[in-house]
Amino acid sequence: MTSQSQGIHQLLQAEKRAKDKLEEAKKRKEKRLKQAKEEAMAEIDQYRMQRDKEFRLKQSKIMGSQSNVSEEIEEQTLGKIKELNGSYNKYMESVLKHLLNSVCDVNPEIHVNYRATN
Repeated sequence: MTSQSQGIHQLLQAEKRAKDKLEEAKKRKEKRLKQAKEEAMAEIDQYRMQRDKEFRLKQSKIMGSQSNVSEEIEEQTLGKIKELNGSYNKYMESVLKHLLNSVCDVNPEIHVNYRATN
C-alpha cells in the first residue's frame, strides 16, 4: 500500500509541477504581451510625432507661400491705386473743362425730325 500511496504522492507532485509550469508560462506570455504592447505604443507615438512634424512642415510651407501671395496682391493693389490717382490728377482738369463747356455752351438747334405745323 505504501507503493500505491507513494505513486499517488508522485502523481500529485507531478500535477503540481505541471500546474506551476503552466502558471509560469502564462506569466511569461502576459509579460511578453505587455512588452509588445508597450513597444507598439512607443512605435505609434514615434510615427505620430514624425507625421505631425511632416504636417507642420507642409503647413508652414503652404502658409508661407500664401502670405507671399497676399503680400504680392497688396503691392499690386497699391500700385494700381497710385496709377489710378495719377491718371485722375492728370486728366481731371481737361475732363472738367470739357464737361463744363458741353453744359454751359448750348447751341440751340432744331432737331432733324421736328416738323413745323402751321
